[in-house]
Amino acid sequence: MNNHQQELFFQKLNEQNTTFQYKLPSRHDAGLFIQKLINFLFPISQDCQQNDKAKDLQGAFLELRNRLDCMLAPLTPQLGRSREEILDSVFDRIPEVYEMLLKDARSITENDPASVSIEEVIALYPGFTAIATYRIAHSFAQEGIPLLPRMLTEFAHSQTGIDIHPNAEIGHSFFIDHGTGIVIGETTIIGNHVKLYQGVTLGATHVSKSLASKKRHPTIEDNVVVYANATILGGETVIGHDSIIGGNAWLVRSVPPYSQVYHQSKIEVRQTSSAAT
Repeated sequence: MNNHQQELFFQKLNEQNTTFQYKLPSRHDAGLFIQKLINFLFPISQDCQQNDKAKDLQGAFLELRNRLDCMLAPLTPQLGRSREEILDSVFDRIPEVYEMLLKDARSITENDPASVSIEEVIALYPGFTAIATYRIAHSFAQEGIPLLPRMLTEFAHSQTGIDIHPNAEIGHSFFIDHGTGIVIGETTIIGNHVKLYQGVTLGATHVSKSLASKKRHPTIEDNVVVYANATILGGETVIGHDSIIGGNAWLVRSVPPYSQVYHQSKIEVRQTSSAAT
């Protein structure tokens, strides 16, 4: 484009940028923060080339607090309290988040026959990474921090293929196996000791902006197992405790406790005449 066109384009950019409601931290900073926080809580792995001297826990804790303060700075106009108050509240929640994550890691270790140790689960399992990021992001959302919680869970989504909205409510000892393709919507409620397998969708029956303030996603009670590629939809749908939802099932209504729900399909195996001879 010529100089005049360029000048007009730059002017339009400047005008448009003044209309945006939010300023955000960078995706890179959000991803780096969540990785550092998980590594702080579970210092199981380290880089081969680590130039920084090992920091004491207090120093590492202070660095994380400073990083979060930096990320909150662009959001300051939208915060209902001072950044200092929010930081205090967020880090007061960390011990509770840590205990929940220990229960999640133990649940995965105890229920997955392929797991070797809790260290393997924490360091390598995408399900644990997604759960850990969700629990941290959820604690941020409860403190009224806008957008940043979603940035954190979308970072985990990009890394693991598991999409958990930070406003979902998930009980303790949560087990995600394999996990790729799992979607857990914003108003989902999940009880304790629930197990989900890959491709599970806990979603809404309708996608409409007018339903934003409504409960649109299902409730999964305690001790439920949902197998691969099952789809459970609707804000009024409740899966009763101790139920089993089979693979590829499609549910838009509630089922009572101790139910077994299976999708039936017909598979035929035939031999050709040449194979039979």
